[in-house]
Amino acid sequence: MKPKLFESLMQKDSDQKQVYEQLKLKADHPFLKRYIQMGMKEALFSDAAGALGRMHDTLVESAWPELIGRNLIKVKPTTEALERFPIDAGAVAYEYAEGAVTRLSGKKKSTVDVSTNVLAEASDEWTREYLEDATWNVMDNAVENIGLALGQRETEKILALYAAIAAGDLAGGAEIAGGGLVLSWAGLLALHSAVRGVNWRPTVLALNEMQLHQLLNDDKFIHAQYLPSAQTDLEQGIVTSVLGMKVQASTLVPNGTAYAIDTRVAAAMLLRRDITAEDWEDVKSGKYGVRATTRFGLGVLRANAVARMTNIKTTLT
Repeated sequence: MKPKLFESLMQKDSDQKQVYEQLKLKADHPFLKRYIQMGMKEALFSDAAGALGRMHDTLVESAWPELIGRNLIKVKPTTEALERFPIDAGAVAYEYAEGAVTRLSGKKKSTVDVSTNVLAEASDEWTREYLEDATWNVMDNAVENIGLALGQRETEKILALYAAIAAGDLAGGAEIAGGGLVLSWAGLLALHSAVRGVNWRPTVLALNEMQLHQLLNDDKFIHAQYLPSAQTDLEQGIVTSVLGMKVQASTLVPNGTAYAIDTRVAAAMLLRRDITAEDWEDVKSGKYGVRATTRFGLGVLRANAVARMTNIKTTLT
């Protein structure tokens, strides 16, 4: 099995490629050395490049299930430290007679600067003696755990971005009160209506697992006239889409809070360096290991493309 994600990555001239090219030269690093030796013994790869490929793909595949944050925001790869986004303050149209001189003017645009100054990382470390005896399964499982932790951290940062939007800037000019009640069809309509009311179209519904199960407990979600059966899987306990919004449920979303977001315009995530495996060592303490990092920037572009409901009941019924 070839590391397909890694092969695609190495075909591009990027910061990630440079990191991995340098990492190939560190064959004396205790973790990498043991990882390569045991991987070759298991016939999973034949050289250092194959080992790095396996590590990279394992990190990405492990992190992806927890990277729901990237489904809540528009992701744009970049090579810049800062990008400036012009935001339309409102278009102005003029009427002219045929042949008249036109005027190129209108409301001035505002701008939002997004810097790629956020570094998310997760790591694990071991002593040299522990590494000397580590089996392949132990090391591969450690890499998976690091990817999982990194995915969670990145998602937390994205959710924090939306949580920090002032209530007065949200769609409708305020948070939607959940009233201490379970999330229901009426609550979804309120979220959807708030975003549509300012002429945006919500594409994602983000909520806690508890709120998802509250919906599954609502009989409207098992009747086709409200939600097509193909979008509800009671066997798996999931709702995939409702009112045109893709449902993203995670315990990382605070229990009692739900968001409706138009991800096309609400915010941007500038991805300077995607998930990358790096070596880790503290020679002084005799500890070595591996870490995973991402470098990105986050910025709200149009806060009124986000609706937030709070004070939803935090128990199932």
